[in-house]
Amino acid sequence: MVPAPKVAIAINKKKVMRLLIIEDEPGIAGFLKDGLEEEYFAVDLAYDGKTGLDHAMTNEYDLIIIDWMIPAISGIEVCRQIRKSGSTVPILFLTAKDTLEDVVFGLDAGANDYIKKPFDFEELLARIRVQFRNKSKGDESLSAGALTINPVTHQVFCNTNELSLTPKEFALLEYLVRNKDRVCTRSRIIEHVWDIHFDSDTSVIDVYITFLRRKLENTGCGNIIQTIRGVGYIVRET
Repeated sequence: MVPAPKVAIAINKKKVMRLLIIEDEPGIAGFLKDGLEEEYFAVDLAYDGKTGLDHAMTNEYDLIIIDWMIPAISGIEVCRQIRKSGSTVPILFLTAKDTLEDVVFGLDAGANDYIKKPFDFEELLARIRVQFRNKSKGDESLSAGALTINPVTHQVFCNTNELSLTPKEFALLEYLVRNKDRVCTRSRIIEHVWDIHFDSDTSVIDVYITFLRRKLENTGCGNIIQTIRGVGYIVRET
């Protein structure tokens, strides 16, 4: 399968959109990962349903692509469990099961869209753009206490005071607020905000947390980010 010509994807590239691909065929999984990363996405892979479901339940994703026929837990069951948890993350089925009954069954299980294999990469990108457009029609603001974040305009307010943040400070704060009331480990932060894997030294996170806290203190939100010693950080609602 030859990748389609690269097209500009109509999303806000200031925010790194993170996708999860659950696909047991390494060739297809690798092809998707390479192609989507070229389109400025950050991509996590899982090769079976159990691992994919674990990722989906413990991480924050902007979109999930699932193959139906995967080991351990079927794609249908993964989709059902994600929806049962209350998550509204867009889910796309990418599968060789192509009858009308299969399509209806997949959509009824909670998927937002259904793409049949073999597929065209350009069509997949178009389907992804549709999901992000639909998502952006809703209220995109995030909040924690007096803090409000608009991921679309990249504005941050504490009460009525606007903070001036660097792109990396914004990405870090956004990730913490998206996961408010959940402990964010240093390894997860480095993977999601910096999109790299660190085995040991994650001190760069502490540096940026210090920068953020100084700016937050000046607007009355200085205690919004709390340290969980030896683990990471958490943003609490109160």
